[in-house]
Amino acid sequence: VASEGDAVVAGGVSQTPSYLSCKDKAEVKAVFRKQLDIFMKKNVDFLIAEYFEHVEEAVWAVEVLKESGKPVAATMCIGPEGDMHGVPPGQCAVQLVKAGASIVGVNCHFDPDTALETVKLMKEGLQAAKLKAHLMSQPLAFHTPDCGKQGFIDLPEFPFGLEPRIITRWDVQKYARKAYDLGIRYIGGCCGFEPYHIRAIAEELAPERGFLPEASEKHGSWGNSLSMHTKPWVRARARKEYWENLKPASGRPYCPSMSKPDGWGVTKGARELMQQKEATTEQQLKELFQKQKF
Repeated sequence: VASEGDAVVAGGVSQTPSYLSCKDKAEVKAVFRKQLDIFMKKNVDFLIAEYFEHVEEAVWAVEVLKESGKPVAATMCIGPEGDMHGVPPGQCAVQLVKAGASIVGVNCHFDPDTALETVKLMKEGLQAAKLKAHLMSQPLAFHTPDCGKQGFIDLPEFPFGLEPRIITRWDVQKYARKAYDLGIRYIGGCCGFEPYHIRAIAEELAPERGFLPEASEKHGSWGNSLSMHTKPWVRARARKEYWENLKPASGRPYCPSMSKPDGWGVTKGARELMQQKEATTEQQLKELFQKQKF
């Protein structure tokens, strides 16, 4: 499929239960190396260390992936407050580049605006340290202004009630332009992103890329195809200014606009995160249900 589309294939590793259970560096690296062996057999084009909450573990992952001799990207699922141990985004970026990452940035946990704010801090950290790297951004396709340090996993809607928060394709076009202007060249999305969201990125950056995606011919960028609609008030929406300035209503009169995150504050070493081979027991679930009440 990649060959047909003139694309490249990446192999990715992410945070491990071993790290959260306080296994040592050698044990955690062994997990990454086991995955790397498979990627090398499949001869992927580059490697990604993604979805890390702790920069220490992300650095270990990059160090292992660099053993391949292939380019390595590293993204963290952090916001402007930094990783779960309080390491600021700028310092996270510095550590990842020093470990060997050619591309650094963020993925998941936060919406586009928050993700870009975090990447901006990473960029500033690299500039201050006189280090160079490409920048990468893969945010959620959900609005998360009410998130705490750990992102959308703390929201009461996670993971099965997030649909009311989905961003529009016009939100994505704005995000793509902001990302490009910030100097980010690996621009994509994570949880919640659908094909039409990715197409919106391609459409917004068509002038820079030199072409539009084929699907854009059907509907036109920024809703231009609505000029053929039968209803005059819909035809009047066939312009960028309309969609760019629209403030979409949620249509949910009994719902709050934002939620209160759970924020249990557990991270590496917490009893609830310790890795176990057997399934969660009924008693363990009852303990969690009881804790959630408080």
